[in-house]
Amino acid sequence: MHKKAIIYMSISALAFALLNVFVKKLGDFNVYQIVFFRSIGSLIFTIPYLIKNKISFLGNKKALLVARGLVGFAGMTLFFMAIKHMSMGSAVSIRYISPIFAALFALLLLKEKIKPIQWFCFGIAFLGVVLLKGFDNQINNIGLTLAVISAIFTGLVPIIIRKIGTKDHPIVIVNYFMIISALIGGLLAINNWKNPIGIEWLLLLSLGVFGYFGQVYMTKALQSSEINQIAPLKYIEVIFTMIIGAIWLQESYSLLSLFAILLIIIGLVLNVMVKQSKR
Repeated sequence: MHKKAIIYMSISALAFALLNVFVKKLGDFNVYQIVFFRSIGSLIFTIPYLIKNKISFLGNKKALLVARGLVGFAGMTLFFMAIKHMSMGSAVSIRYISPIFAALFALLLLKEKIKPIQWFCFGIAFLGVVLLKGFDNQINNIGLTLAVISAIFTGLVPIIIRKIGTKDHPIVIVNYFMIISALIGGLLAINNWKNPIGIEWLLLLSLGVFGYFGQVYMTKALQSSEINQIAPLKYIEVIFTMIIGAIWLQESYSLLSLFAILLIIIGLVLNVMVKQSKR
């Protein structure tokens, strides 16, 4: 495994972890307003990139690009809602079961096969979710439901991106996602808009910066090394999120909760390794 790839994935995980913490910290703001600022912050990077490189904003697979944007908006919004109802480490862990739904969608829509051992891996991860619900008293049914539905929508994203294929530039795909999220989030936030004061402006605008660099460095990491070697490292976002949450927001976890989160990560990492080994 390349040292550079490890550094890139660590930067990505830290960026996403900080994004999670800032969303939690901005709990007084409406979720749609947070989505709006998260999207605007990323558009500051994507729009100039497309203009500089003379890449069409509209893209080629327009219907699929819009679908990716709508599905991404739903997944992101539901995840931000879930963070308000539970500890961040638990929310991130549950959102990360999205590969299970991605595999199911691939089975149903793309007719891809799933190895029996992958079902075993998924079972380990699901057992972790069930135990987490039982052991983490900070999780309520609303939070759990929001996080699981978020994971379902997130699981659809790679299927749509696979359908788009190489017909559109990756930044065009991200740009559609951010524009759609900014438009819908902005419109839905109007009735409950709260004017940011002082440092709140910085926190809100930094969401997009962390999100953008999280995506960029994750892509760089995956391009720098074998996917089966580097992909499992993305789950250190859970660890970073829990550490920062414990220090900054005084979040705490029981040993049983930590065991449940570990089961989720083990199940998902094993799935990545099994999935790549069959190629």
